[in-house]
Order: sequence, then structure tokens, then C-alpha cells
Amino acid sequence: MYDRIHMTISNKEQIAGFTPAQQAIVDRLLEERTRQLTATVEELKSRLRAEEAKDNALQRMNSFLNSIWNNADAIMLVFSPEGYIRYFNPTAERLLGYRAVDVIEIESPLLFHDPEEMERRAAEFSLQLQQIVDPGIDTLTIKAKLNMPNEYEWTYIRRDGSKLPVSLTISAIRNANQITGYVGIAIDISEKKSAEAELRQALEKEKELNELKSRFVSLASHEFRTPLSTILSSVYLISQYQHSEDQPKRDKHIRRIVSSVNMLTDILNDFLSVGKIEEGKIQVRNSTFDPGKLIGTVISEMQGLQKASQEIAYVHEGGHEAKLDPTLLKHIVMNLVSNAIKFSPEGGVITVRSKSDHRHNLQLSVRDNGIGISEEDRQHLFERFFRGSNVSHIQGTGLGLHIVSRYTEIMGGTISCQSRINEGTEFIVTFPVREI
Repeated sequence: MYDRIHMTISNKEQIAGFTPAQQAIVDRLLEERTRQLTATVEELKSRLRAEEAKDNALQRMNSFLNSIWNNADAIMLVFSPEGYIRYFNPTAERLLGYRAVDVIEIESPLLFHDPEEMERRAAEFSLQLQQIVDPGIDTLTIKAKLNMPNEYEWTYIRRDGSKLPVSLTISAIRNANQITGYVGIAIDISEKKSAEAELRQALEKEKELNELKSRFVSLASHEFRTPLSTILSSVYLISQYQHSEDQPKRDKHIRRIVSSVNMLTDILNDFLSVGKIEEGKIQVRNSTFDPGKLIGTVISEMQGLQKASQEIAYVHEGGHEAKLDPTLLKHIVMNLVSNAIKFSPEGGVITVRSKSDHRHNLQLSVRDNGIGISEEDRQHLFERFFRGSNVSHIQGTGLGLHIVSRYTEIMGGTISCQSRINEGTEFIVTFPVREI
């Protein structure tokens, strides 16, 4: 057509038999017709280009959507209003362990949900929406039907039974005013949950440390007062004794000063030890040593703490070589023996036994005939700051046995207690002496 127009235009000079006026009219009509036909051709070309561009855009869009569907790092599924899965992307297969062919048009999204969690969420939605929401597909879709935000954390259950925390968004697919299906997009939030758990743990640890510091300030203000007062009064009295015959009196007060300083040192050491334990700064450094010799040395160093006529009897049985942390073992022995001294009467006997058996275990026993521990108190014996109901008249921080139990745990050992009120107490600690 376009060629015929141009042919007509080029041959217009050949038209004969017209007057000049008629020829002018014909020329105008031909020019107008040519412009119309040219415009029509250009419009047709423009439409053709638009259709081609539209087809290309659709192809690009389909390619883009396919890329998202196949490569998105999220579970994507489409299901019918009745709840049957129609589409199931590769990430869903990988994270949930189900093949698409095993679930499409066979299963519903409820396959992946925890029934108990579904019931709780249904009750929550029923309360929010003031209407009955049945546990099931209705729970997943009710807010999408109402055009409400529908993003919640859920726990998916994989094919192997393991759990996967996800953030699930479900939206309705609408055709005019009719819902033709739903699309669900679930993002794996297990790393987020793990980070939140670590943060909560860190905050709880910080809270415990702050509580420990607060308890320390409160306890220190109470426990430090008596030994400091004793030191102050003894120093003052020593200054009053001017003659040589007063030496026994001076010696008495010097012993009181030494005892009070040791008490303050023990309190500070207890708090430092607990602080290191809570901060995870205690490291086990195993070495080979003679346990009988080490324990005997510790006991001999503690003779200055004994009450009048108290006796510590120690015996070691079995092998003379163990592979443990000698420093932590020394602290355990010191705490248990000092407690036995503190809670036993004057003239009492404290029995310490250690034994290396053929199973490569080292067992330590510390027994006294002191005030004993009630059955009720034994349930809380190794808790921080706990003190028995019958020891309120005896100074202490309530940290010693907590430290002993934690050191024992760190070294891979166990600790037990046997006791009866007014008949004495025995602590038994057992360690594997193999390298931990």
C-alpha cells in the first residue's frame, strides 16, 4: 500500500484532461490522502514495535520471576483456597526435605507446622479478631483474607523431624473480588534466633555479674566490719603494753590480727574466684604430681587455723601420681578443710583421706564431727551465697562450697555430701585423673 501511494504521487504529473484549478484540487486531495496513509502506516509500525517491546518485557519479567523462584534464599509456596500446595520452590525442597512431586496437589502447608503452635496461634487470632479461628488453614490465611498484615514467626518441622524457625508471610492472590489462592514466603531465621539466644545469655551473665558485685558490696560491708574492728582494737591494745612482761598479751593480739587478716584475705579470694568462674576465665592446666604430698602440704599449712585441741588426721592410699590441675585441687582441699575447722568444736577430729584407685580415679574425703547440715539445706548447699540455717553465728560468705563445686565440675569431677545435724559432715570429691 505504501508503495502504491508513492507511485500515485510520482505519476500525478501524468494525469491529463484537467484544468489547472481541477489539477490543483486533485493535487491537494492526493497530498492529504498521502499524509493520512503515511500516518496510518507509522501508527501500525509503532503498534508493532510496542507489541514486540511488550513481548520482550514479558519474557524478561518471566525470566526474572523464574530466577527468583529458583534461586531465592527463601521458602516459597503457592496453595489453593482449599489448602492444596500448587507450587513448591527448590529452596523449600532443600530446607524442608520434601520433594515438590511429593507435596504438590497432595499436601497442605499444615504438613510443616507444629500442631500445638497452630492451636496457640489460633487462640491468639480468635482473641484479636473477636471471632472463632479454627486451627489449620484458616489460621494461616484469616488475616490475608481480611487484608491485614500477616507476617509471623513460626516453627517449621522438616521431614526428618528437626525444627526450623521461620518468619512467614502469607498473602492472598485475588482475581477481581475472588481469592484464587495464597502465596507464602518463609525466611530462615535460625541464625537470628541463635544470635538472640547468645545475646540473652550474655545479658543474663551480665546481670549475674552485677548481682555478684552488688552482693559483694553488701556482704563486704558486713563481713569486713568484725575483722577490721578486731585489728583496730588489737593494734591499740598492743600499743598500750609497754613492758616486757606484757609480751604474752602482745602475742595474743598479734595472733588475732593475723587471724583477722587471713579472714579478710579469704573473703577477697572467694569473690575473685567466683568472678573468674562466672567470666569463664578459669582454665584447667593439668600436670603430673603426687596427690598425697600436695594434700599433706596444704593441711600442714592450715594448722594455724585450727581451734584449740583440734586434730587433722590425713592418710593417702594407692598410687602417688595423678594428672590433674594441682592449683584447683589445692583450692578445693583448702576450702573443705577450712570449713571442717570452722564448723567443728574445739578438740574435734577432722579426718582427711585421699585414694588413687586402679580405675585411675582420685577420691578425696573430708569428714568432721561438727554441727552438721540439715537435709533441707543440703539441697541448696552449692548455690552462691547460701548459708545453712544453723551457721548464722559463724562468719562466712556462702561462697566456699560454690567454688568447690564449680572447680570440681571444671576438672570433670563429682562432689557429694553426707551429713546429719550435730553428728558431722563428710564431703567426697572424685576426679578422673586422666588428662581432661
